[in-house]
Amino acid sequence: MSELVTGEAVVLGLRTAQLPSRALARLLDWVVYVMAYFILSVGLMLGLSDLEMAAVMAFEISVFVFCTVLLPVLVETLSHGRSLGKVALGLRVVRMDGGPIRFRHALVRGLVGVIDFGLFALPAVLSALISVKGRRLGDIFGGTMVVRERLPQSARDQGSVPPVPPQVMHALGADLVALDLSAVPDGLWLSSRQVLSRMHELDQPVAAGLGDRLAADLAQRTGWPVPAGLPSLVYLGAVSMERQRREWERASAAAMAAYAAQTGYGVPAGYGGVPFQQAPVPVPTQVPGQGPAQPVRQLGYPQAPAQPVAFEKPTASTASPVPPAPVESGPAGGFAPPA
Repeated sequence: MSELVTGEAVVLGLRTAQLPSRALARLLDWVVYVMAYFILSVGLMLGLSDLEMAAVMAFEISVFVFCTVLLPVLVETLSHGRSLGKVALGLRVVRMDGGPIRFRHALVRGLVGVIDFGLFALPAVLSALISVKGRRLGDIFGGTMVVRERLPQSARDQGSVPPVPPQVMHALGADLVALDLSAVPDGLWLSSRQVLSRMHELDQPVAAGLGDRLAADLAQRTGWPVPAGLPSLVYLGAVSMERQRREWERASAAAMAAYAAQTGYGVPAGYGGVPFQQAPVPVPTQVPGQGPAQPVRQLGYPQAPAQPVAFEKPTASTASPVPPAPVESGPAGGFAPPA
């Protein structure tokens, strides 16, 4: 695993690709590029048969340069570092800070790749063996590295954020709901998540120091200071969970609104803040000479508008049926008062 340190002193864990997987991915890419070169060469030979030999050779050299340099650069640029071979093996080219590569990074990798893979790929192999992160010359000059994009389940679990205890969330519920998180940038959320996911691997003083700095920055942007006696890491986790809850509510509200727009039926009241709307019921029309017409049956499920279900706590009147009060019988032939 390669560890990178961001500007917020947060350690990012990226698993660098090993030499065998990179070599196999490169071999798959070369098979695709050789097939493309063969198809283009045959097409040029058939289409340019009337030209002179010098012109044909110039076109052949242009096709060779395109398939060996320009085509890999275009593929890596448009796919953000994922060629066909890398997709098959779960690899990806990224910048040294973990971000996606751009055209200039792919261009430098492609141009230096002529030297890397010129002498039976010896420069690339030697550079990858010497480098700590397995970088070839193209990666060194381009400021990139190849990482594993698909990780096993055990490795993915190491980056998960531990949940905050429910009793803590319950105690902070009113303050969390009233928070304004619009001023918090995405970089601060990412830094907090990285610290929370790695806090069991870091030393306690280091993790506490990172948590204190991030919590102070977060408190300054939200206007809610860290409660007295609450650890800074727990504070970060609680605010992060509140943000995830709001994102889930927005996503579910958008999904329910899209469903209601497609089906024509309303969204239950209180679900994602969308009020309930009842679908129109078809009204029978009178057809002259044929009697009342039947309502048109619309295809789709459900046929009738769904009514919102209100979940209420049982009360004394609805918890159990109350037997009717006994009716006292009056004198014979007299008036019996209603119960």
